[in-house]
This record gives sequence, C-alpha cells and structure tokens, in this order.
Amino acid sequence: MLARASKRDLPELLIEEKLITERQLNKALEQQRKTSEKLEKILVQLGFLSEKDLTEVMGKQMGVMFVDLESQNIDPELIKTVPEHLVRRYKVVPIGQLDNKLTLAMVDPLNVLAIDDIRLITGFDIQPVICTEDAVTKVIDRSFGVTGLQEVEDTVKSIATADQTSGLDVVQEEEEIAIDKLKELVDEAPIVRVVNLIISQAINDKASDIHIEPEPKQVRVRYRIDGVLHDVMSPPKHIQAPMISRVKIMANMDISERRLPQDGKIHIRNNNREFDLRVSTIPTVHGEKVVLRILDKSSVMLGLDKLGFAAETKDKFEEMIAKPYGMILVTGPTGSGKSTTLYSCLNKLNTGVQNIITIEDPVEYQLTGVNQVQVNEKAGLHFANALRSFLRQDPDIIMVGEIRDSETARIAIEAALTGHLVLSTLHTNDSPSAVTRLIEMGIEPFLVASALIGALAQRLARMICPNCKETFTPPAESVKKFGLGMYSGEEVQFYRGRGCDHCKQTGYRGRSGIYELMSLSDRCRALTLQRSSSNDIRKAAMEEGMKTLQDDGIRKVLGGSTTIEEMLRVVYMEGQQ
Repeated sequence: MLARASKRDLPELLIEEKLITERQLNKALEQQRKTSEKLEKILVQLGFLSEKDLTEVMGKQMGVMFVDLESQNIDPELIKTVPEHLVRRYKVVPIGQLDNKLTLAMVDPLNVLAIDDIRLITGFDIQPVICTEDAVTKVIDRSFGVTGLQEVEDTVKSIATADQTSGLDVVQEEEEIAIDKLKELVDEAPIVRVVNLIISQAINDKASDIHIEPEPKQVRVRYRIDGVLHDVMSPPKHIQAPMISRVKIMANMDISERRLPQDGKIHIRNNNREFDLRVSTIPTVHGEKVVLRILDKSSVMLGLDKLGFAAETKDKFEEMIAKPYGMILVTGPTGSGKSTTLYSCLNKLNTGVQNIITIEDPVEYQLTGVNQVQVNEKAGLHFANALRSFLRQDPDIIMVGEIRDSETARIAIEAALTGHLVLSTLHTNDSPSAVTRLIEMGIEPFLVASALIGALAQRLARMICPNCKETFTPPAESVKKFGLGMYSGEEVQFYRGRGCDHCKQTGYRGRSGIYELMSLSDRCRALTLQRSSSNDIRKAAMEEGMKTLQDDGIRKVLGGSTTIEEMLRVVYMEGQQ
C-alpha cells in the first residue's frame, strides 16, 4: 500500500531541507500570482533548486522513497514486463522484483489508476517509488527505442514511396520547384510531422543546435550535443526543399529568397516547457543550409555554484559582481558559455531593489524583473545609442551583450566610471587580453585601468559520463606529451568514459566551465597605464595567484571530471606537442 502523503506543505519541507530560502520562496510566489503556474515548476525554472532535489523532497512529503534512475542498473527484460504503451502513458519504469512485488519508479506515485492498471496487467503487487520525469524518459527511450526518430524515418519512407499521391517530384535542384508548389507542399502532414519530430527529438536529446545540411544526393541532419555534432538521419534529397521551406515559414522567413542568408525565430512549447529557436539559413552549392539554435528558457536559471567554478574562483567572482560600480568582462570564443555566465550573474543580482537594464543581440532568455532591450539594426537601435539612452533611465546594473566597437566600449567605460556596474563580453582568448583589446579599440589606458574590475575567460568542456567512468594510468611519455610534464615522474591516475547507453557511447555526458579569472590589481593597473603587452599582464597576474585556463583544466582532469583529450580540444596547453 502507498504511504499516506504528509500534511506538511512542500515549501515548508524545501526550506527545512535548506534547498531554498524564504526570499526565494517569496519571489516564486510573486511570479506564481502573475502566471498561475505550479509553485514547484516555478522554483525549478528560476534555478532555485534542481528537478532531482524537488522530486526527492516531494517523495518525503508523500512518504515514498526517491530513486535516482541514472545510477540504477536496470534489467532490460524486467522493464518489458509492463507493456510499452502503459510505460509511456503513465511514465513508469519497473526497476525491481521480489517474490510477488514489483517496484515501480513513477513520476506520479499517487496515480492510483496507473498502479491498478499495471497490477491487473502484470499480476504483481506494486511498490511505487518516485523519480524525475527526465530520468524516466531516458530509460524508456533506451529500452524501447526513441519514438521520435523512428517516426521521422517511417514518415520519410512513406514520402519516398508516395510521390504520386503527395504530388512531390524528385528534382536535382531546389530552384526547380515553383514557389506556389512549395507553399502547397510545406503544409502537407508528412512534411509538418518530419520537421516537428526533428525539433522535438533534438530537445529530448538536449541538443543545442540542429543542422540541416543539403548534400548532392541526400540531406544530412545533425544535432550538436555537449558541443559536438552527431549525425542523426539522412532524409532523401527530394524532401529537401519542402522541409527547409517549412522551417522558414515557421520562422517567418521569405521562402522565395534562396540566394541570400536569412535569420528568423521560432517560439515553441514542448512538454510544457517553452523554447526559442534562432534560425539561420545560408545558400550552399547544393541548396540552403539551415541551423536552428535551441534556447531553453529554463536552462539559463543556473546558480554560479552550478557552472563548474572552483570554490576559490567562485568566491572571488561573486565579490567582483557585488561591487557597486565598474566593469566586468567575460571573454571567450563563440559557444563558450559567456551568455549563461552573464545571465547567472544577473539572476544572482536581481534582488528586486536595483534597476537592471540589458542590451542584447538577440535577447536569448527573458528574465523576470530585468528590463531587456534587443538591438534593432533596421530601426537604428545599436549597442552604442541604446547605452546612451540607458544612462538616462537611472540604472544600477547594465549588461551589454557584446562590446563590438570603440563607440560601445567608450560609452560602457563611461557608465562604469559614473556609478554603474557594467557586465559585458569580448572575443579574446584569455582574460589579460581583454585589457589590451579595449586599448586597441581606442580607449585610453587610464580609463581602462580606472573602470575595469576584472575579466573572466572561459571554455566549455564535456564531462565524463558517471555511468561508465573508469580509471586508467597512461604512460609517462603520454602525460608529458599532453602538457602535463610536471606529473610525468608520478603515478597519476586519470579517468575516462568507456561509452554506454546513457552517453550514446561517447564516454561524455554534460558540460562544465573551465575558467580563468583575473582581477585588476594595482600592479596590473600600472602595467595597463604603461600599455604593456597582454603577456606582461598575464605574467604579473599569475605571480599574484591567478589560475589560468590550463590550471583549471588540469584540476578537472586530475579530479576525474573530464579527460586530457577534452582539455586539449578546448584549451591550449603549454608543452603540448
């Protein structure tokens, strides 16, 4: 029998477990009054606690044991004791059997109808336990196959064998299909279903981007997962034009324009979560290529403690962003997580007592309580003139999506010197280079030295899959070759992932940041005033204790978070041969 649910409120338990604070609860309740969403959903969306922590406390409230499915070795045959349609309908997974009792991991262990149905079908008494929805979905897809991709493949096959009934002719070039014909084709059910399923499956796989790439005889669909592209499927060439046109229509783009790049945006809801898709097309010799960037509005609500900072670095960075005025820069290449770091900073600073304004291109995530402005080139709204207007809006904190030119840099510096905290990004390889880049943009060294609080350089590295993690000891010469010569005389233990179903045989699952934080000390300010090189500033910062990207990478390798090979992929390591 299922234990009776506790009468204690969930918020009371969350506070008692020190998972949220009274202030966080009040902020969530305030948002609930505006949106009428479930309180627990809002708490997760705001990043105040994880789905796993929430589910564990809900289990305590219900009197049901919590099970972390990702750490369980589940017998594949046991899972199939419950029919697939019931497993998917009720979101349940059988995880154990003893005598006549079946232990059933459930998203909703109070679903009496599900328990009764499965008891009747299997003949077992049911012992419910609670687990997260995301974990159940992953186990189901591993056990029964990914429904979405299979349906895409079946749909593609049906299109390929139904040219006459669908009115779809095989063509060599996309331009041979007339526009009026395309408009008819893109609304047909098979094409709509293919595009929808490609998008929904990418979301389920936690992909950051979808690439639809025309080739001479087919179309290649790839997902970028944890920073690496994976081939997913290859639809036939003759559905290329209607499939790409369907995406363009969803993004409010011009399907008649195929020779120039275009940009658009799609807003969708998947499993009660909202996503924005940034869509970009470019013309290639085999037709238009489309890339869709998936922006999960809930994923950015991360605390700084969840981004992979070393404790010492996180403390120093939090001290920086707590300053009342000055400039803090986050640097790194495209796709290194700069926006996530900035949004996490804003989320921490957004206490409701300060006026926060951002100028972004585009606004990737909408933050409650933050005034966000999007660059509009056609209307003449640029970073620079938006910043000028901001200064008349009585701001406390200003976030500039990117400093791209000298005018924007100058106004941002002026804002930092006149009592505002300015957060922004630059494209530089390391943190000391942020100083010299501003000077190269025409900012006087004394202004840079006065305004800049510090710079954070970062990269994103894949983490070893915890389910197939194993230790190994590489040869000493290999350790030296990988730039770790200081450890070549020691018995150093390294880690890697063997590859399993949880990580799609890659050995990696999830990503974490690699960081280099430089605060502008008096010595570094003096070097800035002398227009010293970034190498001189770097040397001084390191002598004062700055941990470089390489240092942080080595720390994560030796700590078992990631591999040497992954560090070499994302961070240049001195001594590397």
